[in-house]
Amino acid sequence: MTALSALWLPILLATLIVFIASAIIHMAPLWHRGDFPKLPNERQVLDALRPLAIPLGDYLMPRPSGREDARSAEFQESLRQGPVVLLTVLPAGGSSMGRSLAMWFVYVLAMAFLAAYVASRALPAGVLYLKVFQLVGATAFIGFAAALWQMSIWYRRSWSLTLKATLDGLIYAALMGGTFGWLWPR
Repeated sequence: MTALSALWLPILLATLIVFIASAIIHMAPLWHRGDFPKLPNERQVLDALRPLAIPLGDYLMPRPSGREDARSAEFQESLRQGPVVLLTVLPAGGSSMGRSLAMWFVYVLAMAFLAAYVASRALPAGVLYLKVFQLVGATAFIGFAAALWQMSIWYRRSWSLTLKATLDGLIYAALMGGTFGWLWPR
């Protein structure tokens, strides 16, 4: 077992490295360029939605009001006619990049802390680099990528988006595992 207080440097440095790597991955024209294609007739769709003043949030359409409604012929016909839509409404003017980056930084810091906690309970000081890399990397990978698959399984999010985000998670986990392995107390 290793004292968690001995891991403050790898926690902070891994957070910074992963944060910078994620910025590079998302700003460079790599694999995320075509994540969200332009909607056909975008202007018409936006013009139709704007007057409805839909509150911020996530919506499913059509959505039954209960079990009885889900079995009704009217609802079944609405499903058959389509489209079936998952809609996320964001604030007008877009989201604040600063707020999103701050939240992402805190999330990466939390992942580093949780990976440090798991590794500190399982590994002694002086353990080999590869053991630290494996345990921290696996823990971080679960935190960065495992839950993403649920969105494709249940909500039909594009599998290509999920696979690309999983690759991102693998990169972040490797960077975090490598940083902890390098700075693990001797």
